[in-house]
Amino acid sequence: MRSQEKFPAFAWGTLILNIFVSLWGAVVRATGSGAGCGAHWPTCDGEIVPGLQTSDQWVEYTHRLSSGLALLAVIVMLIWAFRAYGSGHLVRKGAVAAMIFMILESLVGAALVLFGWVEADDSMARVYIMGVHLTNTLLLLGSIFLTAYWSSGGKAFGFKKQGKLGWLHGIGLALGLVLVVTGAIIALGDSLFLQIGLTPEQSPVLAGILAIRLYHPLTSILVGFYWIILAFYSAAARPNPGVKKSSWILIIIILLTWLAGYVNNWLHAPVTMQVIHLLLADLFWLAIVWLSAETLARDAPRRA
Repeated sequence: MRSQEKFPAFAWGTLILNIFVSLWGAVVRATGSGAGCGAHWPTCDGEIVPGLQTSDQWVEYTHRLSSGLALLAVIVMLIWAFRAYGSGHLVRKGAVAAMIFMILESLVGAALVLFGWVEADDSMARVYIMGVHLTNTLLLLGSIFLTAYWSSGGKAFGFKKQGKLGWLHGIGLALGLVLVVTGAIIALGDSLFLQIGLTPEQSPVLAGILAIRLYHPLTSILVGFYWIILAFYSAAARPNPGVKKSSWILIIIILLTWLAGYVNNWLHAPVTMQVIHLLLADLFWLAIVWLSAETLARDAPRRA
């Protein structure tokens, strides 16, 4: 029983660590440090503890160390979940999902380095792998969040037999996922254009990314308003404190994300603003997962 009491704190800590890894990955991309350890993985320049003589090495090696710690934390969380909770428990299921996505995350990270999809690489393969990478990252963060949420007393939820709310939240989660992933691809274009120095004339792929960049703010506003309206509707249809709290937190995050996006464009996407924008995007994703979990809880009170 005491093991269950301590587990939630560790699970929330694991979530925070993985968010940091995600943000530091953005630093690696934005600074063009992806090849800081050469074409070696998991070692750095063929060594476990390299000399670290350049800033690129420091940035990339720090990312690899933090990624290793995140992997270890998820492994511990999985073992702990199976020791502390019974067969079929939601916490076990969340921990298993987190472990699966963490393994995939490690494989995608290795592919980025071994195939040279770093620094000034502007291939379509890199664009595709960036989409896969961020999709998996969001699913990983969502799984860890739900593991921590369920261990902290969160209820089981589902999309079936929820009427319109089930469909609206399912569509909203898909829209949120697409929005964040396309935002990451656009951030890649910013890095290639502003930090690396490529031009649309030199790179047809970059030209394509910059062309769709114009539509990202509009998409962000539309998806944001979708979730603001859905948040109010959810709070009205499921009158309980959890839905109300998660609704207001989501609305605040959406407003901050819009502000950060505006500042990011105004300042021409400096590294610091790219990281802040990604942090808010991660929090937006976790907030819509939280609101959906609270709204679609199987025993949630309903208002006719």
